[in-house]
Amino acid sequence: MRTYESISLGIPEILLPKAGLDLTKWAVIACDQFTSEPEYWRKAADLIGDAPSTLNIIYPEVYLGEKDPEARIARIRESMNRYLEQGLFAETEGFVYVERTVAGHTRKGLMVCLDLEHYDFRKGSTSLIRATEGTILERIPPRVRIREGAPIESPHIMVLIDDQNDSVISPLASNKAKLKKLYDFELMMGSGHLTGYRVEDPHLESGILNGLKALADPKSFINKYGFKPGTAVLLYAMGDGNHSLATAKTIWEKAKESAADKKKIMDSPLRYALVELVNLHDGALVFEPIHRVLFDLAPGFDIIDGLNRSYPGRCRYSAVAGFKKMKAAVDGQREGLHKIGVISASGFGVIEIMKPESNLPVGTLQNCLDAFMKAKDAREIDYVHGTESVVELGKRPGNLGLYLPAMRKDDLFKTVVLDGVLPRKTFSMGKAYEKRFYMEARKLF
Repeated sequence: MRTYESISLGIPEILLPKAGLDLTKWAVIACDQFTSEPEYWRKAADLIGDAPSTLNIIYPEVYLGEKDPEARIARIRESMNRYLEQGLFAETEGFVYVERTVAGHTRKGLMVCLDLEHYDFRKGSTSLIRATEGTILERIPPRVRIREGAPIESPHIMVLIDDQNDSVISPLASNKAKLKKLYDFELMMGSGHLTGYRVEDPHLESGILNGLKALADPKSFINKYGFKPGTAVLLYAMGDGNHSLATAKTIWEKAKESAADKKKIMDSPLRYALVELVNLHDGALVFEPIHRVLFDLAPGFDIIDGLNRSYPGRCRYSAVAGFKKMKAAVDGQREGLHKIGVISASGFGVIEIMKPESNLPVGTLQNCLDAFMKAKDAREIDYVHGTESVVELGKRPGNLGLYLPAMRKDDLFKTVVLDGVLPRKTFSMGKAYEKRFYMEARKLF
């Protein structure tokens, strides 16, 4: 694999399903979607039947709580090895330009390998590749058991670049008629269309590399965001698949530690992870807010009293007449004041927190929610997508829905640099059916 350490990049050697396979059955959605809807995964399994599919080489998280996870992991390994032995893959070297069309919009991406030597998911990291939200360490060990020793990887990871001039990916879109088409098919269950093109032209390849090098230039980075001189460059920010990339990093560190030949291990495929790069400013990339619901509140719990524990004298609550007024107040908030919508059995309201310390309202709120759960002020917290869900769940007696505004794209890189990482579950890049599907794979040994 050709590598470019200054931008933590490798040009991948990709495995694609050979010609003749049913690609609609091959590609399935990211394993961390529809985790409360086993019927989605049963329907996918019924549709696929006995056909070769990435469903057989991933572990849908809806099943993580099953009694015998090791049996499923063994079946995954068996399927990976069988697919390799049966010659179901064709290998191609080079960047792959990807177009995903769904709901009338086309999102553009680029398949690359990222160097895990330059990735650190801990808060306060200054690495070139960083997590955008807090990594829940307890979620890594089960994923390590799934990936460790696996002969191939197939990613659902999406990584963002802040390319305001669209210098890295848009030239591929403009020249796609000249690119070799690798696949072109409908995704299952109404999830849109996927097309991939191999980037063979040396000029286009150089354009990608030069574009990324320009984004990684320390002086340009500082000027773009108004940071202090010496601020470490953030080139790649996690979009989707944070814990999957953290798992790959964990396995890479273990491989280095146990290697007899410390020099040879640095050339291992485990050092890299296959991901899709997407421009933060892609018009089809929509940041959806992730709302919160507290279930079974403790008797006598009052949200304002709870918030005042963390922000004494800086919180106030106003009842409003209906969801639309609450939404308008929260979505239209100004700097220096954070507003959070409240939904309960008694109606709607808006919390205002003055002089917030976090860059985003979700950060201001999440600090308090963690304290609430530690104090057992509620039985459970859930993170929900969509206004209908937060309203429906929040209005149930004993529950409390907390409505948050969508994060502006321009806030992402700046907040990660200033605050370390975003609070977990800050934003979602589109709805569940718009998430990345497994398509490409790569050998790990």
